[in-house]
Amino acid sequence: MFRRHLLGPLENALSDTPAVLVNGARQTGKSTLVQSDEGGLAERQYLTFDDPGILDAARSDPNGFIAGLMSPVTLDEVQHVPEIFPVIKAAIDRDRRPGRFLLTGSANIMLLPKISGSLAGRMEVLTLWPFSQGELNGVQENFVDALFSGTTPSWREKITRISWRELLEATVAGGYPAAIARQSVSRRNAWFESYITTMLQRDVRDLANIADIAAVPRLLYVVATRAGSLLNFADLSRTMSLPQTTLKRYFALLEGTFLVQLLRPWARNLGKRVIQTPKVYLNDSGLLAYSLGATVERLQAEGNLAGPLLENFVLMELHKQCTWSETRAELYYWRTASGQEVDIVLENRMGNVAGIEVKAAATLGEKDVRGLQALAETAGKNWLRGIVLYTGTEVIPFSANLHGVPISRLWSA
Repeated sequence: MFRRHLLGPLENALSDTPAVLVNGARQTGKSTLVQSDEGGLAERQYLTFDDPGILDAARSDPNGFIAGLMSPVTLDEVQHVPEIFPVIKAAIDRDRRPGRFLLTGSANIMLLPKISGSLAGRMEVLTLWPFSQGELNGVQENFVDALFSGTTPSWREKITRISWRELLEATVAGGYPAAIARQSVSRRNAWFESYITTMLQRDVRDLANIADIAAVPRLLYVVATRAGSLLNFADLSRTMSLPQTTLKRYFALLEGTFLVQLLRPWARNLGKRVIQTPKVYLNDSGLLAYSLGATVERLQAEGNLAGPLLENFVLMELHKQCTWSETRAELYYWRTASGQEVDIVLENRMGNVAGIEVKAAATLGEKDVRGLQALAETAGKNWLRGIVLYTGTEVIPFSANLHGVPISRLWSA
């Protein structure tokens, strides 16, 4: 068993909030987490709406179902019963004791206005992603907190040095618990194939009435070929031979089931962040590698394929760390009309900014930090530091707050 780093934030949320939702894609370990022996979670009444009998009882009489529950209770896969949320809201308004309801969901209910609005101010939402590299290696990562620390971190300390092949193996494996448990690449690919087919056909049908259900997994594969690129619905529409209105509806389902992630642009003008084009990624580098047919051997032979995959890997490792780090940081990218660009921008609640560039190269030069230098000028007094994550083994100081750092530093303590 690997200890999940989200356990601490979950216990804290249950200590002072009436309802807590742990959401995330299917098969990321939500059910295992909420039934953990730690923190008294296993002592709670547990019911899952994957059970047809429990699902039918909740749908036929939501009020009676909630009234008959023991407290505290854990309700698994609540996206199947959207009608239960107003009833939970009413129950909380009558009794606001913390920790009464622990919910899990494999669809992002915060994208569903009626549901998210019904529990506003009563529920804390946590996201469980596939395993992080730190969780797999028994390490509590502190990379995000180090970025925003008041003093310059000693990036040379506690680096887990790994070879290029080992990094590719970790990237291709990803973090889905069931996938990394497979002993061979062929068996892992078989799991991903089954996962995409069964999950999309099951959960997508629950969320929307889709006439051409086969178009949704096909869209996922097409999006995979554009991972790390700007989201261009016109181009996707031509490729898929689908009207843009239909395509956007299908894409929203991929986003709602956590399979795709959007990265918004960063700008000093907050209003610009919502009108510029986002970049698109998949939620797991293993899922992306499977979708692209990318093996370790192919990545070693085709360097151009490794770059986007490695960028997706790093982005999702940072997403995972942001769920438990003390620093509450948001992730963006930065790009100017003149072509200056930084892969990942992190901004904390104080408006302080750190930049991350990802390079699938073992050596670095001055040209590799030009984007970060331009971002520093734009951020001005809010700039903290920039990091180029690369595949070499040494920390390279370009300036006091600009370093080249091995990618494996992401999951060092």
